[in-house]
Formats: sequence, C-alpha cells, structure tokens
Amino acid sequence: MTSREIVIKSLEFEGPERIPMTLPPPYPNDIVGVGLGPNPYVSEEWVYKGDNRWERIDEWGNTWARLEAYSKGEVVKGAIEDWSQLESYKFPPLDLDSRYESARRIFKETPDKFHIGFLPGFPFSIARYLRRMDNFLLDVAAEKENVSKLLKNIADLLEIVIEKFAKAGADAVMFAEDWGTQDRLLVSPKSWRELFKPGFIQLCNVAHKLGLYVFMHSCGHIYEIIPDLIEVGIDVLQFDQPALHGVDNLARDFGGKVNFWCPVDIQQVLPQKDAKLIEDFAKEMIEKLGCFNGGFIAGYYQSNEALGLDPYWQDVACKAFVKYGYLNKIRKEV
Repeated sequence: MTSREIVIKSLEFEGPERIPMTLPPPYPNDIVGVGLGPNPYVSEEWVYKGDNRWERIDEWGNTWARLEAYSKGEVVKGAIEDWSQLESYKFPPLDLDSRYESARRIFKETPDKFHIGFLPGFPFSIARYLRRMDNFLLDVAAEKENVSKLLKNIADLLEIVIEKFAKAGADAVMFAEDWGTQDRLLVSPKSWRELFKPGFIQLCNVAHKLGLYVFMHSCGHIYEIIPDLIEVGIDVLQFDQPALHGVDNLARDFGGKVNFWCPVDIQQVLPQKDAKLIEDFAKEMIEKLGCFNGGFIAGYYQSNEALGLDPYWQDVACKAFVKYGYLNKIRKEV
C-alpha cells in the first residue's frame, strides 16, 4: 500500500496494513501538508520596537506583539476594533492563484502521499483575532447578530480556499481552532451550537462535495461537542492531549465514528520522561482507538523546545508507534 492508501483506508475504517503515521525520519510519514503561499501585497515581518518588544501586522490587519524573538506572540489590536467597521472591512486576497502554487507543486512531487491543504483558520479562530480574544468572547453574549454576520462572511471566504486546495490536488483540508480550556469549552455548548455550528456544517459540506476529508486540530477539553463535530462531518480530530479526555472514553463513545490523530500526550505523559509509560500509552492508543479497522493516526509534537523536552522521549514514542503499529499484530495480542 502507498501512504495515501494507508491513510484513506484508516479514514474509511477499511483495515490498512498498519496505522498511518506522521513521524520524523527515519520513521514513516504518510502525510504531506501545505498551507497558503504569502500575500504578495503584505509584509508580515516582525519589527523590533525596543524594550525587548516585537510587533508585526498580519494580512488581516491584526497587530501582534511578543516579548522575545521566537514565540508566536498574541494579537494586541484586532483589525475590527469597533463593530461599525464590519461593513467596510476588506478581507485579504485568499483567492490569488499564486498562493496555491506551492501546494500544486508539492502535491505533484509526492503522488504516493496523502495531501492536506492547511486552511488559514476557521471562522472562530479568524474572528477572535479580528476582534481580539477578550472582546470576542464578550461579543458572543452581547453582539450575536454581528458575530453571526462576521462568521458567515469568513465561512464564505473559506469556501473559496477549500475549492482552490481541491483543484491543487489535496485529499483533505485541515484547520486549527482551540476550543477548550483544560476543563471546559470557551463558550457554552448552547452558544457554540447556535453561533458556530452553522459554519462547520457549511464548510464540511463544501469539502465533502469536493471529495475532501476534513481534519480539525483543537486543544483543551471539547468532549461535549465531539458528537456535534462528528455529526457535521469532521473526519479526523487531532488532539495533542488525548489523556485530557481519556483514551478509554474516546474509544467507548467515538471509536469507529471518527479518526484520532495524536502524539503521546504532551502534558500528562511525555513530560514524565518515563520510557515504559510512553511506550504503554502509544500502544494503548493504537489498541483502543485504532482497532476499528482504522481510526488512529500516530502523531509527533513538532516543538520539543516548547515542552522543554529532550527529543529522545518522543523518539521512544516513535519506536513504540512503529513497533505496535501493524494492526494485525495488535489484534492477535488483544
């Protein structure tokens, strides 16, 4: 089987010869992902402002700041400071054909891989920057009409991006929206379903009509809306903290209904620096989430530095994923 066939068989629960993996060399990596190329009309370079402060303005018009030279930073001033600016706000040119040239080229050069087009956000993740996070969470309660209008405008724009990636040769699109704290959603489940679920339905429907799968990354505790995410058509949930929800719980309630793409848990397991614990957790995810003729993709957290972790410990996880990743072998052991 090619990497692409392995991933698709897992997504369809059709019994791949092994679990799909996205591990660094020398281990298997079945997926190639590409985002949009740069906006040729905007420079997003960081500018040093003195006193160890750096700033940049992104293509959406948001001002970012950070206090060192390497972190992502955070939005300190949204492009839409006042709702009166909503009607006149101009979205960036996400439809420029040149911004998909890298995707077309890389997908063409890797015909055996599974191809993901990375969206530049999803309605919530984009809107929260445009309004700034603290303001936007208040808006959810106090400005529902404006919030709904902004979210719909963003969703309509993202339809174009999804169509462009489909034409470029993608098999799936992926987005990141961190919806949870460590113990609950950022908004009530009722508010999520009222304001944000319609955008999920719209964009998942567009992707599926174009023959694309939909991958979603989210940090934090989002257990209450996982049934909704499956209902609207999310095919893969990428969790860096699977232990936060509980592997047994995920398998019991959602196994065979959605694929999970996870590294060994980055908060409760990897930081323990215990080789047996790490190996056992990798095996547990394969056994419990990947035993439905598919359902699990082995992942790798890309920033050991952010975890304060020697790469050795994720190498232990990689070895375990490869060791136990052949499903027939796992089924014999279970």
